[in-house]
Amino acid sequence: MEQSIAMQLRGFLGDSVRAVGFLSRFPVPSRFYEGHTAPISAMAGAFPLAGAIVALPAAMLLLVLDATGAPGLLVGFLVVATQIVSSGALHEDGLADCADGLFGGRDRDRMLAIMKDSRVGSYGVLALVLAVGIRASAIAAVADAQSPLVGAVALLIAAILSRSAMVWHWSSLPQARPDGVAAAAGAPDRSARRIAVISGVALCLVLGTVEFIVPAVLLAITASAVTGQVFASFVTRKIGGHTGDTIGASQQIAEIVTLLCLALVL
Repeated sequence: MEQSIAMQLRGFLGDSVRAVGFLSRFPVPSRFYEGHTAPISAMAGAFPLAGAIVALPAAMLLLVLDATGAPGLLVGFLVVATQIVSSGALHEDGLADCADGLFGGRDRDRMLAIMKDSRVGSYGVLALVLAVGIRASAIAAVADAQSPLVGAVALLIAAILSRSAMVWHWSSLPQARPDGVAAAAGAPDRSARRIAVISGVALCLVLGTVEFIVPAVLLAITASAVTGQVFASFVTRKIGGHTGDTIGASQQIAEIVTLLCLALVL
């Protein structure tokens, strides 16, 4: 029994490392991929923990910059810039494409065509400007109102919770088209979704014990879940299911909602 648990834990940690390689620009040694031919969706349960790892450099930068006395808003923008560099703008790209397609297309086929186009339109640019600005302002507000440590914790909580939301969106909606990145990767099964949601919520609550912000974290979890359901319903009505872009956009939306909740409550 103990050996089985140890093997499962080892497998989960291995999936977390491989997930970091998928969700970020961080180099992952090739040995972690040897003998692993499963699709990306198979490691989706580890996305929340991987999200925390990807967000660690930004959280550490927040603490360092605050110690120098840098203005809060400047710190917020530099922290978000670090997040974007760490992830390679993976999720921001999905948000921009979704904004262009869902609001710029007249029908389902046109929306999907626009989302597949690599060019960014006015809706996409506005979505990116608002996403970066709101996240930076919220991070600055939390760090100024509470402490730099709470600001760093809020950043990690948002990273974890948003990856849980991303897996939920991915596994709950059908594929909107038979080709594309999301279709090729398949979809996480119920087990992966359950692991992602449970581990994500658990990690957030554990982090919430720092400076006793658990009530605020519970509110952020609820708001993120409600917003995720609203976005999923909107996407289903517009294009009939998920794409790689809507998965990325779901992460951005959840992160923004989480940071906003923490900024307004703390």
